[in-house]
Amino acid sequence: MDVRLKRAYEPAASSDGYRVLIDRLWPRGVSRAAVKLNQWERELAPSTELRQWFGHQPGRFEQFRRRYMDELGGERPQLADLRRRARNGPLTLVYSARDSEHNDAVVLAEVLRRGLQKPRSSPDRTTGLATPRSPGSRGTPKPDAWKGAKI
Repeated sequence: MDVRLKRAYEPAASSDGYRVLIDRLWPRGVSRAAVKLNQWERELAPSTELRQWFGHQPGRFEQFRRRYMDELGGERPQLADLRRRARNGPLTLVYSARDSEHNDAVVLAEVLRRGLQKPRSSPDRTTGLATPRSPGSRGTPKPDAWKGAKI
């Protein structure tokens, strides 16, 4: 399985294979043409609440990782599609975070390679976020036109 990670600000390469943006928001200052995506999977991004709680603080990464994996439990069809693509050739997860070691793309790549851990069912006392979340409750509603949209 060939899963790669690349920042949206790095030039696309033919060796990237199938390129999927996994951020909920479009990367700042980058045109759609420059990113050269095959797909934008906003539903695979962490919930707005979780993303804001994490705030890209490396000290919170392990807790973020566990909570994000819990959220991904409701996205199994999209995960299965990306696994299938990674088995058939390179799959590049495109993200915009500055920290290349502590971000959602790192977690998603791990999930694609290893699968999901057993879901938790109790509320998280640190943040008050209940986990796991139902598939439709992950933040701001998205326009149906972009849900799993091919770019």
